[in-house]
Amino acid sequence: MYNSILAHRVCLALPAWLAKLKDEFYINFVAEDRYKYLVKGLWMTLKITFFAVLLGIALGVIAAIIRSTHDKTIEEMRPGFGKGLLIVLNALVKLYLTVIRGTPVVVQLMITYYIIFASSTNTLLVAVLAFGINSGAYVAEIIRSGIMSIDNGQFEAGRSLGFNYIQTMIYIIIPQAFKNVLPALANEFIVLIKETSVSGYVGIQDLTRGGDVIRSRTFVAFMPLLAVAGIYLIIVVFFSKMVSILERRLRNSER
Repeated sequence: MYNSILAHRVCLALPAWLAKLKDEFYINFVAEDRYKYLVKGLWMTLKITFFAVLLGIALGVIAAIIRSTHDKTIEEMRPGFGKGLLIVLNALVKLYLTVIRGTPVVVQLMITYYIIFASSTNTLLVAVLAFGINSGAYVAEIIRSGIMSIDNGQFEAGRSLGFNYIQTMIYIIIPQAFKNVLPALANEFIVLIKETSVSGYVGIQDLTRGGDVIRSRTFVAFMPLLAVAGIYLIIVVFFSKMVSILERRLRNSER
């Protein structure tokens, strides 16, 4: 008897709960086309991530080459301008890696926006530079580990083909290193997508900021923030799956 009464009450309460959920969905996403805040924010997040990854890879490759060249050749180099230049460049790269990896990305973003580019109105450029420089420090260590894992015999093979050190790095070492660290680079891309969620600190209308704008208009936090979290989750799961497929293909190609 008690169970039947409880079941009856649940059946009566369920439509009301669904109606409330429907109303909240309408208020948060349909009314005044508020879903567009999420669409525009997602587009901004993807743009920042894409260009920041390109900048990060470029900076990371340069920093990794300098660091690995110093570690592999500094003891064999003769005293002179070249050796001194390499020591200075390596010291600058180490300083760059220490500062960037030792400070929060949101602080770096705010310094870039409010201090370095205080007179700029191009928030996209500021965000790309901030996140790209931050990502470059981590990419540098990933690629450096890939370069250092290449056997020294590959350098000797390049020399036997008549390549100088730079040509050997470009045509032989870097392609092999990229293949070894490609899954790690893909994971860095996934991490960077989530790190861009702090872009709203400098007024950038990214995905997280879009959800927060909806919350400020409707005074309902649950549904817009849940939608933002769901979109990030879908993106991360999708790219994680792509990374898994990439790793599987790389393993199969080595057989």
